[in-house]
Amino acid sequence: MKKDYADFDITIPYGKRSGKIKTFCPRCHGQRRDKRDKSLSVDLDKEVWNCHYCGWGGSLNISEFDDSPEAKQRWMEKQPWYKPTPMRRQKPTYKRPEPRQTHGFTDKALAWFASRGISQATLVALHVSEGEEWMPQKQGKINTIQFNYYLNGELVNTKFRTGDKCFKLVSGAQLIPYNIDAIKGQSECIITEGEMDALSFIECGRFDVISVPNGANANLEYLDDFIEDYFEDKEVIYIASDTDTKGVLLRDELMRRFGAERCRVLEYGDGCKDANEHLMKYGRDSLLQCIANAPETKLEGVFTVSDFEESLDALFENGMQKGVTIGHECFDRLCSFETKRLCVVTGIPGSGKSEFIDEIAERLNMRYGWKFAYFSPENAPLAYHASKLIEKFTGKHFDRSHLTYPEYREVKDHLESNIFFISPKEDFRIDTILEKAKSLVRRKGIKALVIDPFNRLDDESDGMSETKYISRLLDKLTNFAQRNDVLIILMAHPTKQPKNKDGVIEAPTLYDISGSANFYNKTDFGIVVHRNRTEGTVEVHVQKVKFRHLGEVGTALFKYNLNNGRYVPFTNGFEPVWDNSNHLTEDRRQKEQDMFDAAQFDWDNLGPSDEPVPF
Repeated sequence: MKKDYADFDITIPYGKRSGKIKTFCPRCHGQRRDKRDKSLSVDLDKEVWNCHYCGWGGSLNISEFDDSPEAKQRWMEKQPWYKPTPMRRQKPTYKRPEPRQTHGFTDKALAWFASRGISQATLVALHVSEGEEWMPQKQGKINTIQFNYYLNGELVNTKFRTGDKCFKLVSGAQLIPYNIDAIKGQSECIITEGEMDALSFIECGRFDVISVPNGANANLEYLDDFIEDYFEDKEVIYIASDTDTKGVLLRDELMRRFGAERCRVLEYGDGCKDANEHLMKYGRDSLLQCIANAPETKLEGVFTVSDFEESLDALFENGMQKGVTIGHECFDRLCSFETKRLCVVTGIPGSGKSEFIDEIAERLNMRYGWKFAYFSPENAPLAYHASKLIEKFTGKHFDRSHLTYPEYREVKDHLESNIFFISPKEDFRIDTILEKAKSLVRRKGIKALVIDPFNRLDDESDGMSETKYISRLLDKLTNFAQRNDVLIILMAHPTKQPKNKDGVIEAPTLYDISGSANFYNKTDFGIVVHRNRTEGTVEVHVQKVKFRHLGEVGTALFKYNLNNGRYVPFTNGFEPVWDNSNHLTEDRRQKEQDMFDAAQFDWDNLGPSDEPVPF
């Protein structure tokens, strides 16, 4: 006999047999503060239900006589949204370039390479080729030099270069470091900014050299697949980027990913911005000497001005720059974030603290590509937390009636490579969390770590006073943020707040956080999220910004969108403008437009060169 809704304590209005209805959820209604909220959506035609608050779902299509896990699994496999193989196990399919002949260079091309200090033997050893290729910048076929990228001995990509410095890679091919096979199993390696610099070191007899594939770009996501097998065993990594502004940014990101303790930065001397220029001016022995002279890691904690000279010069030239913003003007004028900082967030229970942290994470990820790691045991199980993030990314309620399967697949793929969840089974010590976060900095390039909440960390005070213990823990978080170039967001609960004379609980301050005033004293950013239940608004109080160029104290007012978990700025007297757009779709379209625009100009943003066309 088939079960009825009453068997699950679900109340269906009398006489209602089809369509979709909302009713009270028997699982969570008793614990809800808002007893009026009908959080259970029931599709009477499909005989399925789901609670948008607690996540409970089910179906009448499983017989009460066959309620085993096997029967439920068989039922799920028949559903159109079900996919038995996790999507994260699917490797992307890349396009393979056509094989190239690595001989037969024209005399003109050989003469040009020779003028740059590169011999034909080096070109052949690195499978460099020459030939015609259609170039979008030229809107036609033109003779090119072709740098061929191999992985495990197989050709996987090709970069084409014209004589006047226009570039392109094979569309849809895998992005990998140039000459990556040469460093596997080696104890050292050299990382350059371009193929010509890599050829320069090979010309000197150093074959353990690679080049980034896309110039001085701080986005190193393509390295994720190579960290463990190609870089974990490296004792020394030489950073041989250019000395211009973009080269310095690339250098800093490489050192952040690999750890400054094993990196050495090459210096080329006056009048040389890269390795190839140094080779042409001073020869092979001098370029090898640049490697030998690369300074070792300095004594920890001791610096001179020369150690941060570029950063100091940038401040002198450009002034103190505002940090990254979340895109809500009312909040952005008060607070902008940067890495190497600690941000403390607090608020009374039910105020939306965690939801606003998720808002920050989603928007920084979409606007700047920041990857986030979460230690958030109160959001367990992980699927519940992921479902809330999916709503923020897509702008749609998390269920099959609002999200299409392609949208669902796209956002899962995005979370797989951008959001990481730290969830030890038992060990919640801060050192364990930070150790895993450090690994994610190296392997995945995360830019921010969320710890939500503080009181779920293991108590390791060992007889210390609460104030001293919290002070030391906050110091440890700040030191980790600075050494690993990340933003840490720490959520901490306040003490129980009293009601005012009107019976309303007012917004707490950072000094009200349970345990110590150090939550205010030692943080760089202090944010209080408070729900005004009378007005139906959310007040976000920025109570501390340590550096004035990053913001100021004040309050931003928001409305909370129950349908997708997003916050929208609110001005009294005006209806909020709800944002229900799919941010991933918008981002994909913008990237496609950017790629189209880039194809009309120089691929590497170099612009036409004044030098004569050499080949």
